[in-house]
Amino acid sequence: MQGDGEVLFLGGVGEVAVTLGHDGLSFLPLHPELGSSCLSSIGLLPKLENKIKFSDVYAVELLDEGPVCGPWNTRIVVQGKKNSEMHRFAVHVITRSRKHPSQLVPCEYLFGHKDPETCKSLVEHLSACINNEQDRPKNLMVFVHPLCGKGRGCKNWEMVAPLFDRANVNTKVIITKRAGHAYDTLASISDKELKKFDGVVAVGGDGLFNEILNGLLNSRNKTSYPPTPEGFGYFGSTEKCQGYKNDGLNNSTPTSEAVNVMLPVGSNKSDDHEPLLSTGQSVGLDISSLNPNTESSTGDQVPSVSFPNDWFRLGIIPSGSTDAIVLSTTGERDAVTSALLIIFGRRIALDIAQVVRWKSSPSAEVLPTVRYAASFAGYVTSFRA
Repeated sequence: MQGDGEVLFLGGVGEVAVTLGHDGLSFLPLHPELGSSCLSSIGLLPKLENKIKFSDVYAVELLDEGPVCGPWNTRIVVQGKKNSEMHRFAVHVITRSRKHPSQLVPCEYLFGHKDPETCKSLVEHLSACINNEQDRPKNLMVFVHPLCGKGRGCKNWEMVAPLFDRANVNTKVIITKRAGHAYDTLASISDKELKKFDGVVAVGGDGLFNEILNGLLNSRNKTSYPPTPEGFGYFGSTEKCQGYKNDGLNNSTPTSEAVNVMLPVGSNKSDDHEPLLSTGQSVGLDISSLNPNTESSTGDQVPSVSFPNDWFRLGIIPSGSTDAIVLSTTGERDAVTSALLIIFGRRIALDIAQVVRWKSSPSAEVLPTVRYAASFAGYVTSFRA
């Protein structure tokens, strides 16, 4: 012990006095003359500070006994050896890239001590502090588009999956097999099952994200709909039309919604250039199914899940051909950055456009439908009514 700190060995630095505070862990090198050069050698990353904030830690791991390398540019020894066998634990944190400030880079502090109980006690304390960080997800549903962006979906998920495992985030991974797979899964999932998850992650492009968005909102978005455009005939019978008027269907309300997005479908197509689902598929919400007087067919008493809400979020790990949503929210088209933002539970509000397709005449066979788009403005030139 030195002062109020526990003396540990930090890989690449040497002996340090470690002190735990209310917001992080600080360490003071016992050989200050080595600190300025050695700290920058950790993971070959930019010079790191002598304090680790809990808000920057995404995982703490208790490791097996093994070597902890000493400073790379010195022959100072610990316990008589340059590389000593010690009981070890790793603190996984994030830092900013020097070349791309918006890009997050994972790095690791490797600590060692000859007493295993000291390492175990520190790991338990650090883990408890991290668990107190709010908004971090514990359970996520992940949809992976295997063909998006020239087949990058599965590769990107394999690259970032260890980060979720290390952070103890449980993931239910679904490799989509057809267009509309994610939509059908989320549209049909029960509220009881949906409440087991803190959010849904899309490993793909803008098309997959919009498919997930529609699957969630089409049956759960509790909001009024815009007025019927002048000159358009009401659908259905006069009685039904009057009923929808009374239910507020024709009340004028804002047509955009905001959803929480975590900072960040299988298809027979290899890309996802369309922001909305194909008009050839029956995936839009039939407005006639929105009558609040319709009784629920389910027998359970689980409270329904409605949007918008404060707890359920959507995330996206960019793997598409354009990734407009990720670029507009994170500023970086990087799978690791998006995965880390999701793990930390970072959020940002994203405007959602509600697109209502009305019948052009009372005799038209196509029923009015509602769809949602998160990249409406970016794809305005390719939008088809």
